[in-house]
Amino acid sequence: MAQKIRTDGGVLRVTLPPGQAPLPKDGEKNVLITSALPYCNNVPHLGNIIGSILSADVFSRYSRTRNRRTLYICGTDEYGTATETQALKEGITPRELCDKYHVLHKQTYEWFDIGFDHFGRTSTPLHSEISQSIYLNLGKNGLLEKQEKEQTYCEGCPKFLADRFVEGTCPHCGYEDARGDQCDGCSRTLDAIELINPRCLVDKTHKVTTRTSSHMYLKLNEIQPKTEEWIKQSWKTGKWSPNAVINSDGEIIDARLKKGLTPTPLTRDLKWGVPVPVDGEDNDGMRGKVLYVWVIRCTHWIPEYTANYTLEWRQWWFNPKNVELYQFMGKDNVYFHTVYWPSVQIGDGRDWTKLHHISPTEYLNYEGGKFSKSRNRGVFGPAAKDTGIPASVWRYYLLSTRPETADSMFHGPNVHSFGNFVNRALKFVSSQYDSVIPDSGDAPGPYSPNDPLDSEFITSVNALLKDYIDAMDAVKIRLGLQTVMLISMRGNSYLQSAGLNKALIASNPQRCAQVISRAINLIYTLSALIHPFMPATSDAILAQLNAPARTVPDILSNDILAGHTIGTPEHLFKKIEENMAEVWRIKFGGDDANKQSSPAVATPDPLKAHPGNSKSKKKAAPVPASDKPRSPEALALEAKIGEQGQTVRELKGKTPKTPELEAEIKTAVDVLKSLKAQLETALNTS
Repeated sequence: MAQKIRTDGGVLRVTLPPGQAPLPKDGEKNVLITSALPYCNNVPHLGNIIGSILSADVFSRYSRTRNRRTLYICGTDEYGTATETQALKEGITPRELCDKYHVLHKQTYEWFDIGFDHFGRTSTPLHSEISQSIYLNLGKNGLLEKQEKEQTYCEGCPKFLADRFVEGTCPHCGYEDARGDQCDGCSRTLDAIELINPRCLVDKTHKVTTRTSSHMYLKLNEIQPKTEEWIKQSWKTGKWSPNAVINSDGEIIDARLKKGLTPTPLTRDLKWGVPVPVDGEDNDGMRGKVLYVWVIRCTHWIPEYTANYTLEWRQWWFNPKNVELYQFMGKDNVYFHTVYWPSVQIGDGRDWTKLHHISPTEYLNYEGGKFSKSRNRGVFGPAAKDTGIPASVWRYYLLSTRPETADSMFHGPNVHSFGNFVNRALKFVSSQYDSVIPDSGDAPGPYSPNDPLDSEFITSVNALLKDYIDAMDAVKIRLGLQTVMLISMRGNSYLQSAGLNKALIASNPQRCAQVISRAINLIYTLSALIHPFMPATSDAILAQLNAPARTVPDILSNDILAGHTIGTPEHLFKKIEENMAEVWRIKFGGDDANKQSSPAVATPDPLKAHPGNSKSKKKAAPVPASDKPRSPEALALEAKIGEQGQTVRELKGKTPKTPELEAEIKTAVDVLKSLKAQLETALNTS
């Protein structure tokens, strides 16, 4: 089929796809992306996927649509007590457990179209070598000290209990199932001996006491001044997300930093892990111990790239002038990536590529509670595939409810009518022009915003393109997706207002050719905009257009030219049965799903899209959902509500609470209420 595509002006995508990442280049924007390592001790659930891996994948794909040199790496987190604990439960060795779940994780992410450049494992010899070299450098720089401290000990096992082999009540918030290293209730890091009523996970009837053990401690207190200086500089240049350790005013708010960091243990009494490097005589008494798992996690990303590119990994990891590091994770890991690991890098002494931008998410809940394998609540990776719903649909829904600034509630997948505009325009070309793009009279290149007939359409699309790029550059992923939907809605309304039909061909063939040509070029632009979120859908659009992958443009332009032959139009999405919402609720809602529905939010119709379902702990009554598709006005209002809600949260987080600040908060809240009222009106009248 004949292709007539404009190729100048950076239209075509030239960046290599995932798995073929190039090395960084001086003078260009080089993007290094990592996501939190999934524990290799169970099945991944959708909260894991949206919290880090899928979000990182979206930004990686977006960077490639901007022709930026991009590298995205991840892998399974295989060391640590979580693995040992699960291996005990399943009656197999930690290695056997990791071999089993690594395959399952890899298959799940492949089905979700996650485009890693490399997805590896922490349990590799090269990984151990790099982790040990950091430990040795910290020692050479005088930042390690040996301490003897009380440690939890199980008299029934009998052995010292590593952090995650012990649970108890958190001394700070009273959460009863706090782990020995961190509390899921308040996210504070803990020392296991702080727990109230500690219990051994191997056998809860065992008596847990304390005994003295020797370990090497990292002097975080000596590194803290340099760490704080780095945090303030990186926060400013990288525009960190607001739910980090520093607020929008540049004030460090993390309780541990404000109180003052203290030396933290860098070794553990475990068998499964990276051995502590010792000299022949072992004067420090560290033989048989392993390195703290967070050192292993953070060094994981380095050898995985080394494994593919030998010594060239240094061009990414020791190149802070030319490489920007973006990291994606859940909110409970923020401390480790903004305080702990940067402190280790500073203490190591080498010129590391450090964090540029951090994008943490809040929790994704399911039908009123956290995802829980033991309680049978939530959708887990393999089960998503079994529903028969395409991966693109799951990606769309997860990203449209991405919990960026507050915990979000997952209900069930649903698809907006994104495909209507694409299908309508392509079918018109197929049926009325024998699949060949007619001559519109437009010159190749950008459309004029002063066009005599379509100036409003062109100007509004260009404004939305700027909104999209601004949102994605700032890693506001959910807002970026909402903007894509606004642009597709704008395309639908353009065809409607222009009166595209057979009658227009007869009465004004030149205008009809112009309208359909401009619509096709908007679809070409949409193929790039939707690619980060739904790559398979983007590929399907390109196949139907019979066009190569393009970049994200700054403005709308005429790139698919007259005489170009399109492919075969097809529906992008299959219809989802309307009664599936109840099926999903029963199947994935937990052991008590049949007893009652979630009282806060009714299960939505899976055929309708509901972007921006972020829920804060204190929220206004939800705006009634309309049974009709969202209008462009409603979608725009939803996007504004999300942004204004974030403004309110940031203002409320400021201190001290001066009269001027209180007045500013009141004004911002009033604006938010007004926007919600406008949205309710738009939904009820559309």
